[in-house]
Amino acid sequence: MRPQFRYSLLFALFAVPASTAVAQSPRPIRSADLYRLRDVGAARLSPDGAWIAYTITTVDSAKDKSDSDVWMVNYEGTRTIRMTSSPEGESNPRWSPDNRYLSFVSGRYESKGGQVWLLDRAGGDAVRLTDLKGGVGEYEWSPDGTRLAVVSHDPDPEDAKPDSLKTKNPKPIVLDRYAFKRDNTGYLDRLRDHVYVVDVATRKAVQITTGDFDDQSVRWSPDGKRLAFVSERSGTDPDRTNNADIYVIDAAAGAIPVKLTTWSGPDASPAWSPDGQFIAYLQGSEPQLSAYTQNTIAVLPSGGGSPRLVAASLDRDVNALSWSADGQTLRFLLGDDRAVHLASVSVNGGTVSRVLEGRRAVTSYDASSTGRVVVTSATATRSGEVFAFENGALRALTHVNDSIFTALALGTTEDVQFKNKDGLTVGALLVKPAGFDASKKYPLMLRIHGGPNGQDQHAFSFERELFAANGYLVLAVNYRGSSGRGQAWKKAIFADWGNKEVQDLMAGVDYVISRGIVDTTRMGIGGWSYGGILTDYTIATTTRFKAATSGAGSALQTSMYGSDQYIYQYENELGAPWKNPKLWEKLSYPFWHADRITTPTMFLGGEKDFNVPIAGGEQMYQALKSLGVPSQMIVYPGQFHGITRPSFVKDRYDRYLGWYAKYLMGVTP
Repeated sequence: MRPQFRYSLLFALFAVPASTAVAQSPRPIRSADLYRLRDVGAARLSPDGAWIAYTITTVDSAKDKSDSDVWMVNYEGTRTIRMTSSPEGESNPRWSPDNRYLSFVSGRYESKGGQVWLLDRAGGDAVRLTDLKGGVGEYEWSPDGTRLAVVSHDPDPEDAKPDSLKTKNPKPIVLDRYAFKRDNTGYLDRLRDHVYVVDVATRKAVQITTGDFDDQSVRWSPDGKRLAFVSERSGTDPDRTNNADIYVIDAAAGAIPVKLTTWSGPDASPAWSPDGQFIAYLQGSEPQLSAYTQNTIAVLPSGGGSPRLVAASLDRDVNALSWSADGQTLRFLLGDDRAVHLASVSVNGGTVSRVLEGRRAVTSYDASSTGRVVVTSATATRSGEVFAFENGALRALTHVNDSIFTALALGTTEDVQFKNKDGLTVGALLVKPAGFDASKKYPLMLRIHGGPNGQDQHAFSFERELFAANGYLVLAVNYRGSSGRGQAWKKAIFADWGNKEVQDLMAGVDYVISRGIVDTTRMGIGGWSYGGILTDYTIATTTRFKAATSGAGSALQTSMYGSDQYIYQYENELGAPWKNPKLWEKLSYPFWHADRITTPTMFLGGEKDFNVPIAGGEQMYQALKSLGVPSQMIVYPGQFHGITRPSFVKDRYDRYLGWYAKYLMGVTP
């Protein structure tokens, strides 16, 4: 279905030192604060555990673009050094095994697509290591530090021609794939992602994998002789199967990959044991549950054999798998009911231990052979920062956004739960405005997350805080279909969209109303992606909401067939439209019952969205316009499913506030 759109915080100004700042009372958050907040990327420990590399993403408001740079901080947290500053941006920092180099990916200067660059820690400017025409999608150092394993896209033959022979006029796009489009990429040709090995000394690249397949998640064996990777190579047409497998191949040109896994569904994220004897990986759900997949930890011999499930009874989301240095324990991130924890389990199975828990979301972690562990973690009132995790406690290493958060009066985020129509307990977050007064009634804003395979969790949400700062109670419900509550909770909406989810959303609204703090004449609703789809379902079901915003949504689902990127899901969950027309008609009820909608609604979307094409919003906009219901359509030029241009991000929030103010507060924009 729709991958949850998570807005990545955009950032601009550095903190003013406390000694020079003028003391001021905390103030409400504003949409322009998007330009001040900075996004801290995943932290990477140096092999000796002495330094941590990470990225900081800021916004240049004058150029209307974001820029990511590499920084590092020592383990004591006493020294912070900016390592890069090019306007093209840098990402994915990694340390060479001998601690000599800090590498990163950048499109600086003339590169088409990112290339790997090396910073010698002894000094000097960064030098470019790779020169792959298809750029670098991901990479990993070999254990001895002499080579890199790189995933790169096949070069376009047109790019190899001299400028004088290149076609000046656009050529027709010829498509012959079953899955022929993808958001951010566009129309899909037969150029694929393959594995290369790059020699650090000579900078020569050797292609390792070939074929009409995409390869990813490449990982070196501990002895540096083999590579594990993930690829969809089953059947005559991999586009028609949701079946990625783990392969192993010798790190040499002409080697033949060996398939290790036989599960009919997706396998992912291979991780070699320290002795190279085993590979741990994530086994997904059955193929037809492509929109509701939930990983299970599996281990199998690296030379081939039967897999063994580890923590098979753990009915929760698992990601970011790694081995302990002694090979006895597996670490991972555990998504569980509005939080994400760092957890571990014995390789031989047994009880899962939550190593770092609490009402927080751990977004990444890294560990060195010295035993040191760092995490990137966020809470409802703080965006992600890097922490050392030692003796069961967190110690802050970065303070990137401390000054801005100190200046803000944020709302209070509360865990709430309630029973739905079927007697099941539903979890949600309720954000109350700063200075909340329980004796008063507030307008209620129901904001719906996308996915549906995602969750609203205890991590800073600019959107929720912005609505709270404007006087709204903000309710975020983890309806059936969401993650964090187990496989049955996810797949409860299989081929039954807009039914149980709406019941859960309404149960949440009724619960908050029962607390006596809601002005029921001033209730708004909205969301993006599947949140926009559920907005359409809800306003076609009830007239309780007096204003709505539906972003990147759809309602006439039949029209999405062949228009978006979800062909596999449609045919394996719903069946082809001509085979199951009644179900397709049922799932399109917001459009067919648009005459029941009275809620003034703003529709929004990216012009180039191939995830949920903007036609989905345009159709509903046209229907409501035809019916005389107040509506508006906002199209963001050049944008895909996720709106990334900073001025457009701010514009979207300002339009949200203006639309709700007009219909809920009686304020004329």
